[in-house]
Amino acid sequence: MGKYDPLGAFLRRWRSRNSAEGLKLTLDQIEGIIRGVLPRGAGKGHWWANDAECGPHQRAWTDAGFAADFDPKTERVFFRCLSPVQ
Repeated sequence: MGKYDPLGAFLRRWRSRNSAEGLKLTLDQIEGIIRGVLPRGAGKGHWWANDAECGPHQRAWTDAGFAADFDPKTERVFFRCLSPVQ
């Protein structure tokens, strides 16, 4: 199991139980979900990019059907559902 797999599992569970457009999580909340510390780069927008050449952290949310948008002022990530829940 990879470090970011718990984040993907959390997002899948959230998605199956909610019909909202998405959810906001703080970096602290994400660290609680993964039970580990995020790297310093997580405090910068590029770490949350939704590009094709993604790393394991990006696959956690993209494989769960989300895109991530980071707000550095509030240190919150908005995980937006990419398609309606089925």
